[in-house]
Amino acid sequence: MNTNAGDQLAAAGVVAASGSFGNPYLPRLSGQDDYAGEVRHVAHYRRPEPYVGKRVIVVGAGNSAVQVAYELAPLARVTLATRAPIQLVPQRIRGRDLHHWLHVTGADRLPRSVLTRLVRHAAVLDTGVYRDTLASGLLARRKMFTAFTPDGVTWPDGTSEPVDAVIFATGYRPNLAHLAPLGAVELGGMPQQVGGISTTHPGLVYLGLEFERSFSSNTLRGVGRDATHVVTALAEHVRGAGRRPRFTRRLPVRR
Repeated sequence: MNTNAGDQLAAAGVVAASGSFGNPYLPRLSGQDDYAGEVRHVAHYRRPEPYVGKRVIVVGAGNSAVQVAYELAPLARVTLATRAPIQLVPQRIRGRDLHHWLHVTGADRLPRSVLTRLVRHAAVLDTGVYRDTLASGLLARRKMFTAFTPDGVTWPDGTSEPVDAVIFATGYRPNLAHLAPLGAVELGGMPQQVGGISTTHPGLVYLGLEFERSFSSNTLRGVGRDATHVVTALAEHVRGAGRRPRFTRRLPVRR
């Protein structure tokens, strides 16, 4: 492997532990390059004050989208633009946070193959404030707009509306571009792996990927289990390889 400074590092194994939230995903929509307003990912949102009195669209139906839209709603005219209805679930059940129940019931350990059959859309944890805000009309929800215009967006019914800012809460992609030259990731940036074990390079493993092995793989609750799994496999590989270097690329070293 090579560092940014051009130094070469030889290793029998590599753990790619860049997590799930280092590479914000910002989609490209029709007309976006001509739009004169502000476009940003929710990862770069900090405070509501810059949006006071403005017309703002927040794109997304997950926790980040609803949280930011709720914070903006008293100060700006806000619409949540989503492809599917917003699904709210109780934050607390029988006096305990939902994450407690995910842990004690074993739902944290469910594999992706099971979860995708049980959960069709993103769910938003709610203490009741988001439900009330949506019901009051202070925060509106509309089906995702179809395109940008120079001063706003076009909605599915064909109407256009001026908009000052669009904030995309559209998730993240693995931050693994440094492995692309090895051929370890697909064109879209997704690693070629099963259960955190690379299918292209023996000795390469991953940690912190969303749904890597379970629902909690990219959380503090689940990453420890995944670490045990991938490091065990990596140790077996290193012993079998006799600790021979596997990841050296012979390029000139910069001075």
